[in-house]
Amino acid sequence: MGKILGIDLGTTTSLMAVMEKDKPVIIPNNLGERLTPSVVCFTKSGEILVGKKARKAAIMNIDRTTFSIKRHMGTDFRVKVDDKEYTPQEISAIILQKLKHDAEEFFGEEVNQAVITVPAYFTDRQRSATKDAGEIAGFNVRRIIDEPTAAALAYGLDKAEDQTLLVYDLGGGTFDVSIIEVISGVF
Repeated sequence: MGKILGIDLGTTTSLMAVMEKDKPVIIPNNLGERLTPSVVCFTKSGEILVGKKARKAAIMNIDRTTFSIKRHMGTDFRVKVDDKEYTPQEISAIILQKLKHDAEEFFGEEVNQAVITVPAYFTDRQRSATKDAGEIAGFNVRRIIDEPTAAALAYGLDKAEDQTLLVYDLGGGTFDVSIIEVISGVF
């Protein structure tokens, strides 16, 4: 079946992990770093830069660089570069393609399945747009999951007794608080 990549497609940075022996393991990008800036830069020479390189290139190409595209998921917002327009899904797909490439390089095999997290407040339209971005990037998106639920699962709270949890999400672009009730391992 292959590995299923867990992806936190963040407003400011993104992160990827896989489950190994029932524990999440963070996968580094091609620079050996855990976090990849969620930044895309279209250089004047036609190159598309993603992550740290894009953030650095923004100094000279700020009008050709996209930050915080996640805030526009599920909207009619467009990024215009030269004569081409990009949807938030297309920009997010570029970020996801970078993560996919880095994971494949790390594992030495194709990774084509993903679970992608979204803020708990995302609407159905925003969730659908996130799934579309994953599919554009070449993933079979197995599930879109709320970030607080993913955090609780990562810490093994699905195996604990019935309880009510308060989860803080101190993201780069958001601050969310969620109350999660766990009953018989169901969130």
